[in-house]
Amino acid sequence: MARRVRKPKPCIYQLHIALKDMEAPVWRRVLVRSDARLDAIHFTLNEAMGWNNSHLHLLVFDKRTFANPDIDEGTDFEDERAVCLDELVGVGDRFSYHYDFGDDWMHQVRVEKKLPIDDRFAYPVCIGGARACPPEDCGGPLGYERLLSALLNDDDDELVSWVGGFFDPEGFDVNRTNQRLREFFRGF
Repeated sequence: MARRVRKPKPCIYQLHIALKDMEAPVWRRVLVRSDARLDAIHFTLNEAMGWNNSHLHLLVFDKRTFANPDIDEGTDFEDERAVCLDELVGVGDRFSYHYDFGDDWMHQVRVEKKLPIDDRFAYPVCIGGARACPPEDCGGPLGYERLLSALLNDDDDELVSWVGGFFDPEGFDVNRTNQRLREFFRGF
């Protein structure tokens, strides 16, 4: 008779997400259920950072890569909808989130803590962060630095008008981030 493996009781993982290759750190801290599927983790990271979910993505855990096969066909990865976070990581572990293969936004995600589920909260929830997410399609970290320089020095009218004339790189609003998360996950 095959022995049945008991899955651990769900808990909350505190994740720290940091956008790599940035001169000024852009980061978020979120609380997620440990038993969340990886597609929910993708949407959590995307919404928490401030991206628009308009590009392909990958989640990379050591030598295992996950994505959505309905969207990105023909590459070598596993189905993110078939695996839960707690099957791959525990406290202290890290994984990567790659968003927009053209701009090449790389995020490092670290599992900071394991907490009990608090039924008073709807998860996921953002509990902190710093700086605004770069605008979509600005050219990756190097393009973003060029955009910041143009805004600071008012020396590239085309680039400044592309971003709408105003962008606050320091602007991060945890309440707005949680509103985005609630709105998105209401229909998930």
